[in-house]
Amino acid sequence: MTQEAVTANTAAPIPRGRKQPAKKLPSKQLLGIAGIIGFLLLWELVPRVGIVEPRFLPPASEVIAALITDFGLTAFWVAVGETMLAWAIGLVMAIVLAVVLGFIIGSSMFLRKFTNSTVEFLRPIPSVALIPLAVLLFGVKIESTLMLVVYASFWQVFIQVLYGVADVDNVAMQTAKSYGLGAMARVRHVVFPTALPYLMTGIRLAASVALILAITAELVIGSPGLGREIALAQSGGAISGMYALVLATGLIGVVINLVMRFIERKTLSWHSSIRSEVIV
Repeated sequence: MTQEAVTANTAAPIPRGRKQPAKKLPSKQLLGIAGIIGFLLLWELVPRVGIVEPRFLPPASEVIAALITDFGLTAFWVAVGETMLAWAIGLVMAIVLAVVLGFIIGSSMFLRKFTNSTVEFLRPIPSVALIPLAVLLFGVKIESTLMLVVYASFWQVFIQVLYGVADVDNVAMQTAKSYGLGAMARVRHVVFPTALPYLMTGIRLAASVALILAITAELVIGSPGLGREIALAQSGGAISGMYALVLATGLIGVVINLVMRFIERKTLSWHSSIRSEVIV
């Protein structure tokens, strides 16, 4: 008797009259889509029935039509590119700086205590409060945007790296030392795997913060990008165009978050938090 025949004979038959279990609908995705549709319907109705004047809040259909028109304009994609360039450069600079300083300071109890008060003093300072300083130093160039993006994103990653380094198991470190691993080898095989989940969380948070600060800097300072286009549309009375650009920034934020979550899941596929998230 072949293996296939044995398998077929041992498989439990489905009793007659019993229906096969129906496949579960992706309720989370459906609820998300329903929420977006509900929001757009509410937005369409509010100006239509006169709760808010259409000159201040155009109907959603007009804004979406303006956004579709923007998709065909070269100037729109140039502005998107300028914003994403400032976002990417600022985020990379913040990550590199925060990782290096985080591992150095986090690995030394003396440095942690020595820098603690300085970190707690600088971290709560809002990045927008540094706009005058950025304008004085760099004018209305992209460097001003980079300064704000780096400052705001740095703390998101730096604090997470400190937590990650502090979470290293002392027994594992002592075991690594007893096996003769050097300082760099211990960082690579013990400290970094422990700190990696914290680091990925910090990067994901910093990516969203970096976009917010990039748009804010362009809006307030006037450096090139979507923020400046929003300000120009508002001052020129193109209200539908202004809301369309705001929608565009929201879409970019959603895409960034999805990409960062995808990278986080792939990087931490071995970690229990990601594995339990996939199972759920």
